[in-house]
Amino acid sequence: MILKIENRAREQKEVIIHFLRSFDRPFILGMSGGLDSSVVAALCSEAGRTRALIMPDSVTSEQSIKDAVEMADKLGVEHELVDIDDAVKALGPFKTRASEANAKARVRMCLLYRRANEENCFVVGTSNKSEIMMGYFTKFGDGASDILPIGDMYKTEVRFLARELGIPENIIKKVPSAELYPGQTDEGELGMDYETLDLILKGLELQVNDDGIAGALNMPVDRIKRVREMVECSRHKRRAPYILKLGSRTPWIDWP
Repeated sequence: MILKIENRAREQKEVIIHFLRSFDRPFILGMSGGLDSSVVAALCSEAGRTRALIMPDSVTSEQSIKDAVEMADKLGVEHELVDIDDAVKALGPFKTRASEANAKARVRMCLLYRRANEENCFVVGTSNKSEIMMGYFTKFGDGASDILPIGDMYKTEVRFLARELGIPENIIKKVPSAELYPGQTDEGELGMDYETLDLILKGLELQVNDDGIAGALNMPVDRIKRVREMVECSRHKRRAPYILKLGSRTPWIDWP
């Protein structure tokens, strides 16, 4: 058995832009200077009027801010720089690094939704399938949005799409990081590179058992089990609120 991520970037680009054009309001998103937000901004800018907030804090590198501004300028996306340090400090002090990181993500989403309310926009999320399935996002933070264009694309596929869209190579090759704290990288926290993770997730998507995936990828079965456990443990982040059904029709269950 062969597990691989196919390059379908040209087809995916057209399908996503067509999907985005079905919405009747402008788009607003957060741009970080990273791959995912650059790809989403490029897709949105081809589909309709797009605005962006660039929301650094004290940990954000000058290079990331520069990349975000240059990318927005290149795409013709209206953008505004909003420092979030004061807002985050107002919520502190924090007992753990994770709680501070989650607060940053939620502050950014609050700012996006405030602007969306004021300007009648749809908030566009930038999470990809790899992050979503691993629970590598903040619930009600970067995991909150009205539209999620690349939510069914693995990180590997997003890189293919980036080249199809003409995203600069320095952004495509940048080490993925949410810059939540100094030295933080996505792959460091996930425990493996995205190429490996995506192949494991592809195997899980196709409902291949752990031994089958391990054999196909020539790796220890423990690595497959660890990914499967992370997918299962983060299930609650990918579903609607838990509701006890008491009526004949219930929100999020059988009354959309």
